Amino acid sequence: MGERNVTDRDPTAAPYAPFWPSGPTPPVGAPNIVVILFDDVGLSDFGCYGSPIATPAIDAIAARGVRFSSFHTTAMCSTTRAALLTGRNHHSVGMGCLANFDSGYPGYRGKIAREAGTLPEMLKPHGYNAYFVGKWHVTPADEVGPTGPHDGWPLGRGFDHFYGFLDAETDQFAPELVRDNTPVAPPGTFDTGYHLTEDLADEAIRFLADHVAAKPDKPFLLWFAPGACHAPHQAPRDLILHYDAMFGRGWDKERDLRLARMIALGLVPADTTLPPRNDFVQPWADLDDDTRRLAVRLQGAYAAMLDHADQHIARLTAFLDAAGLTDDTLILVLSDNGASQEGMIQGFVNAMGPYNLRPELLAEKLARIDDIGGPDSHSNFPLGWAMASNTPVRRYKQNTHGGGIRDPLVVSWPKRLSARGEVRHQFAHAVDVVPTLLEMIGIEPPESVAGVPQMPLEGVSFASSLSNAAAPERDTPQYFEMFGHRGIIHRGWKAVAFHPPGTPYAADKWELFDLSTDFAETNNLADTHPDKLEELIDLWWHEAEAHQVLPLDDRFGPRFAENAARHLGARRVFTFHRGMGHIPSDIAPDLRARSYRIEAHARIAPGDQGVLIAHGDMTCGYSLYVKDGRLHYDVNVGEHQIVSSDAPILAGEHVFGAHVVHGDVKHVTLTVDGKPVGGGTIRFGFVNFISWSGLDIGHDRSSPVSHYDAPFRFTGELSKVVVTIEDEQGDAEGAAQVRLARE
Repeated sequence: MGERNVTDRDPTAAPYAPFWPSGPTPPVGAPNIVVILFDDVGLSDFGCYGSPIATPAIDAIAARGVRFSSFHTTAMCSTTRAALLTGRNHHSVGMGCLANFDSGYPGYRGKIAREAGTLPEMLKPHGYNAYFVGKWHVTPADEVGPTGPHDGWPLGRGFDHFYGFLDAETDQFAPELVRDNTPVAPPGTFDTGYHLTEDLADEAIRFLADHVAAKPDKPFLLWFAPGACHAPHQAPRDLILHYDAMFGRGWDKERDLRLARMIALGLVPADTTLPPRNDFVQPWADLDDDTRRLAVRLQGAYAAMLDHADQHIARLTAFLDAAGLTDDTLILVLSDNGASQEGMIQGFVNAMGPYNLRPELLAEKLARIDDIGGPDSHSNFPLGWAMASNTPVRRYKQNTHGGGIRDPLVVSWPKRLSARGEVRHQFAHAVDVVPTLLEMIGIEPPESVAGVPQMPLEGVSFASSLSNAAAPERDTPQYFEMFGHRGIIHRGWKAVAFHPPGTPYAADKWELFDLSTDFAETNNLADTHPDKLEELIDLWWHEAEAHQVLPLDDRFGPRFAENAARHLGARRVFTFHRGMGHIPSDIAPDLRARSYRIEAHARIAPGDQGVLIAHGDMTCGYSLYVKDGRLHYDVNVGEHQIVSSDAPILAGEHVFGAHVVHGDVKHVTLTVDGKPVGGGTIRFGFVNFISWSGLDIGHDRSSPVSHYDAPFRFTGELSKVVVTIEDEQGDAEGAAQVRLARE
């Protein structure tokens, strides 16, 4: 071949041509979307739903939109969040119960299936950016660590940015925070005035401000999910004290007042009557003065947490106003389930003690009454106040009666919805939210996401009811199941069964209610309409088969214990090197009801001190540290049990150890280079729970486990810490029942 003559070619001519591919184009009139998702807030807890708790920001959103009186959830947090994100039933997408365990069945993997695309994944091809701030809790417990995998974290499911926490709860003054895919320290402490809700609002506003500055014509989805009002109930002290006078009237009077307001607001029919008190709730008049005083303060912490969250929602909506976004923004405010029964009969100042079998007697609670809602408390309110929150429906979160699944929903979109302060009575469910939003935007759900074919949406849009109070409601059945509790609603009828754990399912007593005439589920028609009840029970089994609900499993304890054992496997030795990042509590060494050994390899000089290893926070955890020249080990279960070395430790390179023998008598031996240097017995160990706060090496973050100022960084040279588990877990059943109670 001859040589090519390149001098005759024009390097500026065709076929070279510039090309700029266009990005996705949003549908005309596509709104911004803000989802404000509360946690464990009952049906009547917003001011616009009858509560005396101050929620003016939420009330203002309701005043320019609609409130639903018959919105339903799934009775738990992970499950409702999965339904809200995907538009499918929670068992269908693999989130049959909590994200904290995987029972191996398709409906119970603790992770949203890839076949169930999330709302941000559906919106991205249509030009939306998506931001998540707050509680996530739909990632399996064994996937929240530094190695992930991260495909179940918010950025792995379509969100562009994430700032919040991954688990069921976190301390509001010292939270376990993640930014995008990386754990980060909170930007303040209790002493500097930090509170998580304010921080989350700051981040939400910053995300939106950045978005508007960069792409003002591009729509956004903001998912704002504060920790309020899941325990621990923590809020500014002056706000807690503000509610003392209000709630001194007690939960019986409070229920009466709330029902009257709900009737006046048109939320419930005028002939609605309150059901009898829930099981184990005492009449307020029968309580002694001390028990009442404690109960009022615990309710005050709950109310203050909600009030405080509303104040920061006001900041968020004020930003929307200032940026000229309010008219074009579709806002939803809702809760993930009803108020929680986890505070039990008397409530807790610090639940971590009782959850480790250390009693919290009334006298101790009263002695600590001024700690309620503060950094060294893990407070939760009594059953009576949870009952009042759920007025006028029965039972609580975890149950499939109205108290677990009937929740507030406020919707506003000033530009498109003409309703102002109206009420809608149509049945709706969390699974219906995504179809509703897609219809209002004007888009169809995708057939595939990232190459994965998608399962059909299972919810039904209620968009027509937003503009038409007389619009028909969905005509498809909606099943419910949680820990063996079951229920189904279809065409105004409800069948429901409360399932005592450990009893045969065949022994469950099904009840039947006509919701069109019996809002509060007080008139059981099972005996007078047996054919209708049988029809609904058969329909429940059909829906259960169709949506991966089976096999039913009410084993509270074993489900968690088996999951923990599966995560741990045969591993008994954990090595943490200097410089490691945060280890979440779910995947830290599981020392509950076990004997174990901690060995820290370090070099110290005279005067060196600090934390070698710490897991937990002020309310519960353990810490091995050097202070005032001695080695100390604190087992904190709401009571500090500190064992210290008998003599000062010498400078040099050493292995500092703590050996804990679990049993009827629990013994701690401190060692240096394998030789005992002190020890003693402790009354309580981690039988059931360690902490929601994670594990740290060489420091203890903003909520210190023991008597030192955080972070109390180790000033010597720490190379590694080795934790060795020496035996099998003891009371796994009890441990897991407690874990369930905390979810």
